[in-house]
Amino acid sequence: MARRLRPVEIDFVRAAPVRLVFTREVAAPPQAVYRALADDVPGWTEWFSAVTRARPTDDGAGREIRLRGGTRFAETILVAKEPEVYAYRVDETNAPGARALAEEWRLAPAGTGTRVQWTFATDGTPAFRLALRLAGPGLGRAFRGAVTALDLRLAR
Repeated sequence: MARRLRPVEIDFVRAAPVRLVFTREVAAPPQAVYRALADDVPGWTEWFSAVTRARPTDDGAGREIRLRGGTRFAETILVAKEPEVYAYRVDETNAPGARALAEEWRLAPAGTGTRVQWTFATDGTPAFRLALRLAGPGLGRAFRGAVTALDLRLAR
C-alpha cells in the first residue's frame, strides 16, 4: 500500500536523521553522467540493476521508480542543475516505515572524468532508520556497481 511521505526540500539532504553518502570516480565527463541521470530516466534500468522501471512523470518534474523486490517510488525533482547536481524527493512509496526520503547526485570534474557523490537521506520509524543504517554497506555496493555500469555504458 502506497503512503505519502513528508515533503522535504533540498536542505533535507544535509539535515536528515540518516544520511548515507557514497563516492566513486568514473572516466565519463560530468555532462555525460548528468545527462544519463537527468535526461535519460528510462535508461536507469540499463545501468542500475536494482531499478526495474524508471519513467519521467509530470512533464519531467517527477519520476516513477520501481525496484527489484517490488518497492515503488513517486518522486519530485528538487534540483536539476547541469552538470553539477540532480536531486529528488520521494512523495509516495510502499516502503514500510519511511517518513521522508531524498537523494542527491552531485558531480564534480576529476581529471578528465567525474567524481560522483550519491547522498541517500531519510527519516522514518526507529526500526526503519536502523534498517537503513544496517543496509548501508549493501547500498554502497549497489551504488558502486551502478556507477561502474553507467561508466561502461557511457564509454560505448
